[in-house]
Amino acid sequence: MAESRLVSDLTAMVGVWRDELTATDAEGVPVLWDHHGGIPGAFPYTNLVYVDFDGVKYQQTNVTIAGRDLHERSFTATVRDGVLIFDRLGPEAPEHRGVSGGPGLVWFVATNLGDSGLQRYAEPDLIRIDGDRRWRDTVLWRNGALARLLHVEGTRVSVSTTELHPLDPRPGGTAVHGQRSVTTNYQSQPQTDTASGSEFQEVQL
Repeated sequence: MAESRLVSDLTAMVGVWRDELTATDAEGVPVLWDHHGGIPGAFPYTNLVYVDFDGVKYQQTNVTIAGRDLHERSFTATVRDGVLIFDRLGPEAPEHRGVSGGPGLVWFVATNLGDSGLQRYAEPDLIRIDGDRRWRDTVLWRNGALARLLHVEGTRVSVSTTELHPLDPRPGGTAVHGQRSVTTNYQSQPQTDTASGSEFQEVQL
């Protein structure tokens, strides 16, 4: 069953991952500074990624640990009718879902390409899992144009997500998962943080 395959692969992702992120532009040239992503910044950089999944509820928190300033982003989702449905990512954001692409493959994609927000920002993910290694590739479109390609190579550094990993630069006692992140990338007139230039904002929902 597709649900069993998806649940199995999401379960295989549970733990703490050290992800190394690189990017190229639409011509295949390495990107050293990304102006197109939701959070502008340098490439390459490194994230620590916490993934929890109990068979129904999915939670993920990314923490920047090298190459960029410390930043935390958290996402939540629930398995319904055989697919993983993400909580909306922000104002005018389309529904996103996780679906099985076969053994060891998970796609994170928009449900309906007709949603207007996708004309402003679209970034489908393909994740491949093989034991304690995983790979993630994304293609980013901004305002309908191909902007950049992202490649991630990850290594699981712990199977436990009960406390901060030693590589995590956040203060001791901080909760592993932060509050759910919300982006304004999909809005027709996004409200940009003028101090950082970021179109992401952290809000309590």
